[in-house]
Amino acid sequence: MVKRYCFDTSGISNPLETMPEDIHKSLWAHFSAFVLDSYIAVTQEIFDEMCHVTGDIGGLINQCKSTMVLELGQPDWDWQGYILHSKRMLTDHRTCISEYTGGSAKTICLNDMTIIALAKTLGLPVVSMENPVKETGQTSKRKIPNICLAEGVEHLTFSDFLRREKLSF
Repeated sequence: MVKRYCFDTSGISNPLETMPEDIHKSLWAHFSAFVLDSYIAVTQEIFDEMCHVTGDIGGLINQCKSTMVLELGQPDWDWQGYILHSKRMLTDHRTCISEYTGGSAKTICLNDMTIIALAKTLGLPVVSMENPVKETGQTSKRKIPNICLAEGVEHLTFSDFLRREKLSF
Protein backbone atom coordinates (compact mmCIF):
# COMPACT_ATOMS: atom_id res chain seq x y z
CA MET A 1 0.00 0.00 0.00
CA VAL A 2 1.56 3.28 -1.14
CA LYS A 3 -0.85 5.92 0.13
CA ARG A 4 0.39 9.51 0.22
CA TYR A 5 -2.62 11.62 1.21
CA CYS A 6 -5.93 11.38 3.02
CA PHE A 7 -8.52 13.60 1.35
CA ASP A 8 -11.60 15.13 2.88
CA THR A 9 -14.46 15.68 0.44
CA SER A 10 -13.85 19.44 0.51
CA GLY A 11 -10.29 18.82 -0.66
CA ILE A 12 -11.75 17.76 -4.01
CA SER A 13 -15.21 19.32 -4.27
CA ASN A 14 -14.19 22.89 -3.44
CA PRO A 15 -11.30 23.02 -5.97
CA LEU A 16 -13.62 21.53 -8.61
CA GLU A 17 -16.03 24.42 -8.03
CA THR A 18 -13.35 27.08 -8.44
CA MET A 19 -11.22 25.26 -11.05
CA PRO A 20 -13.74 23.31 -13.17
CA GLU A 21 -12.64 20.25 -15.12
CA ASP A 22 -13.61 21.70 -18.50
CA ILE A 23 -11.27 24.68 -18.01
CA HIS A 24 -8.45 23.17 -15.94
CA LYS A 25 -8.08 19.89 -17.85
CA SER A 26 -4.38 19.34 -17.20
CA LEU A 27 -4.75 19.92 -13.45
CA TRP A 28 -7.48 17.32 -13.14
CA ALA A 29 -5.64 14.90 -15.42
CA HIS A 30 -2.69 15.06 -13.00
CA PHE A 31 -5.00 14.66 -10.02
CA SER A 32 -6.63 11.65 -11.70
CA ALA A 33 -3.23 9.98 -11.82
CA PHE A 34 -3.04 10.21 -8.02
CA VAL A 35 -6.39 8.45 -7.76
CA LEU A 36 -5.45 5.81 -10.32
CA ASP A 37 -2.05 5.20 -8.69
CA SER A 38 -3.84 4.52 -5.35
CA TYR A 39 -2.10 7.42 -3.59
CA ILE A 40 -5.31 8.68 -1.97
CA ALA A 41 -6.86 7.08 1.10
CA VAL A 42 -10.33 7.77 2.47
CA THR A 43 -12.68 6.21 4.97
CA GLN A 44 -16.01 4.73 3.96
CA GLU A 45 -17.75 7.75 5.51
CA ILE A 46 -15.77 10.21 3.40
CA PHE A 47 -16.22 8.09 0.28
CA ASP A 48 -19.99 8.16 0.88
CA GLU A 49 -19.74 11.96 0.60
CA MET A 50 -17.31 11.90 -2.32
CA CYS A 51 -19.44 9.60 -4.43
CA HIS A 52 -21.72 12.62 -5.03
CA VAL A 53 -18.94 14.58 -6.76
CA THR A 54 -20.00 15.06 -10.38
CA GLY A 55 -18.15 15.04 -13.68
CA ASP A 56 -15.22 12.92 -14.76
CA ILE A 57 -13.53 13.22 -11.36
CA GLY A 58 -16.71 12.03 -9.64
CA GLY A 59 -16.91 9.10 -12.02
CA LEU A 60 -13.28 8.23 -11.39
CA ILE A 61 -13.78 8.36 -7.63
CA ASN A 62 -16.70 5.98 -7.91
CA GLN A 63 -14.70 3.61 -10.11
CA CYS A 64 -11.76 3.60 -7.69
CA LYS A 65 -13.61 2.90 -4.46
CA SER A 66 -11.76 -0.36 -3.83
CA THR A 67 -8.36 1.34 -3.96
CA MET A 68 -9.35 4.54 -2.12
CA VAL A 69 -11.38 3.19 0.80
CA LEU A 70 -9.45 1.42 3.52
CA GLU A 71 -11.85 -1.12 4.96
CA LEU A 72 -11.76 -2.39 8.51
CA GLY A 73 -10.38 -5.92 8.58
CA GLN A 74 -8.19 -5.58 5.49
CA PRO A 75 -4.80 -7.12 6.31
CA ASP A 76 -2.69 -4.51 4.49
CA TRP A 77 -3.08 -1.67 7.00
CA ASP A 78 -3.32 -1.03 10.75
CA TRP A 79 -7.09 -0.92 11.06
CA GLN A 80 -6.87 -1.84 14.75
CA GLY A 81 -4.77 1.27 15.34
CA TYR A 82 -7.33 3.28 13.40
CA ILE A 83 -10.10 2.04 15.71
CA LEU A 84 -8.04 2.98 18.77
CA HIS A 85 -7.31 6.47 17.40
CA SER A 86 -10.97 6.92 16.43
CA LYS A 87 -12.33 5.95 19.83
CA ARG A 88 -9.84 8.12 21.69
CA MET A 89 -10.41 11.10 19.41
CA LEU A 90 -14.19 10.86 19.79
CA THR A 91 -13.69 11.10 23.54
CA ASP A 92 -10.94 13.73 23.51
CA HIS A 93 -12.76 16.03 21.06
CA ARG A 94 -16.37 15.29 22.02
CA THR A 95 -17.11 18.92 22.94
CA CYS A 96 -16.44 20.08 19.37
CA ILE A 97 -18.18 17.33 17.36
CA SER A 98 -21.35 18.74 15.80
CA GLU A 99 -23.41 15.58 16.21
CA TYR A 100 -22.83 15.82 19.97
CA THR A 101 -23.17 19.60 20.34
CA GLY A 102 -26.22 20.55 18.30
CA GLY A 103 -24.59 21.15 14.93
CA SER A 104 -22.78 24.49 15.20
CA ALA A 105 -21.18 25.61 11.95
CA LYS A 106 -17.81 25.98 13.64
CA THR A 107 -17.61 22.39 14.82
CA ILE A 108 -16.30 19.26 13.19
CA CYS A 109 -18.53 16.37 12.14
CA LEU A 110 -18.06 12.67 12.80
CA ASN A 111 -17.16 11.97 9.16
CA ASP A 112 -14.33 14.48 9.35
CA MET A 113 -13.04 12.86 12.51
CA THR A 114 -12.70 9.58 10.58
CA ILE A 115 -10.38 11.06 7.97
CA ILE A 116 -8.18 12.61 10.67
CA ALA A 117 -8.02 9.28 12.53
CA LEU A 118 -7.09 7.56 9.26
CA ALA A 119 -4.37 10.12 8.54
CA LYS A 120 -3.00 9.77 12.08
CA THR A 121 -2.94 5.98 11.72
CA LEU A 122 -1.17 6.11 8.35
CA GLY A 123 1.11 9.04 9.19
CA LEU A 124 -0.22 11.02 6.22
CA PRO A 125 -1.45 14.58 5.73
CA VAL A 126 -5.14 15.45 5.41
CA VAL A 127 -6.11 17.56 2.41
CA SER A 128 -9.18 19.72 2.97
CA MET A 129 -10.33 23.20 2.12
CA GLU A 130 -11.53 24.00 5.61
CA ASN A 131 -10.06 26.97 7.41
CA PRO A 132 -9.11 26.67 11.05
CA VAL A 133 -11.34 28.32 13.61
CA LYS A 134 -9.37 31.10 15.28
CA GLU A 135 -8.35 30.32 18.82
CA THR A 136 -10.67 32.14 21.20
CA GLY A 137 -10.30 29.91 24.22
CA GLN A 138 -13.53 28.09 23.34
CA THR A 139 -12.57 24.46 22.87
CA SER A 140 -15.96 23.68 21.32
CA LYS A 141 -15.11 25.60 18.13
CA ARG A 142 -12.94 23.41 15.91
CA LYS A 143 -12.64 22.40 12.25
CA ILE A 144 -10.42 19.85 10.47
CA PRO A 145 -7.23 21.98 10.62
CA ASN A 146 -7.70 22.57 14.38
CA ILE A 147 -8.13 18.87 15.14
CA CYS A 148 -5.22 17.98 12.84
CA LEU A 149 -3.02 20.39 14.77
CA ALA A 150 -4.16 18.99 18.10
CA GLU A 151 -3.51 15.43 16.88
CA GLY A 152 -0.13 16.10 15.27
CA VAL A 153 -1.50 15.46 11.78
CA GLU A 154 -0.35 17.68 8.93
CA HIS A 155 -3.15 19.63 7.22
CA LEU A 156 -2.86 20.75 3.60
CA THR A 157 -5.10 22.76 1.31
CA PHE A 158 -5.46 21.65 -2.31
CA SER A 159 -2.92 24.31 -3.32
CA ASP A 160 -0.51 22.99 -0.66
CA PHE A 161 -0.99 19.51 -2.15
CA LEU A 162 -0.20 20.82 -5.65
CA ARG A 163 2.91 22.62 -4.35
CA ARG A 164 4.08 19.54 -2.46
CA GLU A 165 3.79 17.52 -5.68
CA LYS A 166 5.48 20.33 -7.66
CA LEU A 167 2.48 20.63 -9.94
CA SER A 168 1.84 23.95 -11.64
CA PHE A 169 -0.38 24.72 -14.59
